[in-house]
Amino acid sequence: MKITLIVVGKTDKKYILEGVSEYEKRLSHYCKFEVKVIPDIKNSKSMSASVQMQKEGEQILGAIRPSSEIILLDERGSEYSSVDFAKFIEKKGIAGQRELAFIIGGPYGFSPEVKAAATAQLSLSRLTFSHQIVRLIFMEQLYRAMTITKGEPYHHE
Repeated sequence: MKITLIVVGKTDKKYILEGVSEYEKRLSHYCKFEVKVIPDIKNSKSMSASVQMQKEGEQILGAIRPSSEIILLDERGSEYSSVDFAKFIEKKGIAGQRELAFIIGGPYGFSPEVKAAATAQLSLSRLTFSHQIVRLIFMEQLYRAMTITKGEPYHHE
């Protein structure tokens, strides 16, 4: 299975970049994994939130392969335990889904077009995290899901 994480804006924190790099290496043992970065919208301070979401949405949709199932990472999405998230990913593979695209939106969320294209919304927590740290949390949870599926000792019940 190929899994793509699409994010809006670059990460500038060294500790997050190091963590992302570590989990990219770990994930490469389980699946084809890629992070696609959508550049920040230029002159966004002069735009309304809806215009900024629209522009980001166009770029997000342009970065997704047509064969990918789209899953939004959104605070209003479904919450899973780590084991249930592993089952969610595993079921996608069993059902024949070859590509998943998880998306972390910009500061104002997702455009209506991106929401309409998604098949699911997933919340990592009811807490609010910065867009940069969510990347690392998601990648760790994806790695954890892969090890759970393979029966490896990373996760402890």
